[in-house]
Amino acid sequence: MIDFITLCDYVGTFAFAISGIRLASAKKFDWFGAYVVGVVTAVGGGTIRDILLNATPFWMTQPSYMVISGLALLFVLVFRKYVIRLNNTFFIFDAVGLGLFAIVGIAKSIEFGFPFWVAIVMGTITGAFGGMMRDILINEEPLIFRKDIYALACVFGGLVYYGCDCMGVPLPLTQFIAAVAVFMARVLAVKYHVSLPALKGEE
Repeated sequence: MIDFITLCDYVGTFAFAISGIRLASAKKFDWFGAYVVGVVTAVGGGTIRDILLNATPFWMTQPSYMVISGLALLFVLVFRKYVIRLNNTFFIFDAVGLGLFAIVGIAKSIEFGFPFWVAIVMGTITGAFGGMMRDILINEEPLIFRKDIYALACVFGGLVYYGCDCMGVPLPLTQFIAAVAVFMARVLAVKYHVSLPALKGEE
């Protein structure tokens, strides 16, 4: 039976891969190019996390992530009429992947024995850096560097995770609440235009 974190990892992979493929399609990439963008989006943040944790990158030992990214491409091809044309599709899948991957990164860091502040950093890297690599590949300004609340949503989810853990909330429920917190922080920030002020040079 798949545990909650593994389920988050798989669903997050599918969601992030779709977000990458969706943007690649807008740039008129071919199928293989779109698949590559989807894979990088899905595994990029987790790869950096594993390297920093001194672990073998997860996708190198489990081919399921490549398969899931392929299924994401198939999903976009089959439902392209709806997926590509809907402007909010990318945002929803990206926000879902962000929340799920942040929790996966936190859980894995704790499993490796690192303190909670490191886990929050790793959760942020897992959630946000795949999208950064995606934006670089498609020649867009990385979302993480814009005013939008993106990486900070992962930090917020990490703090919620820590708070629930301190209060003795059961682990699966803690992980679920924290993932929802990341998702809601991202959605509400966009809906109500909450952002950090831009850093301006001398005028």
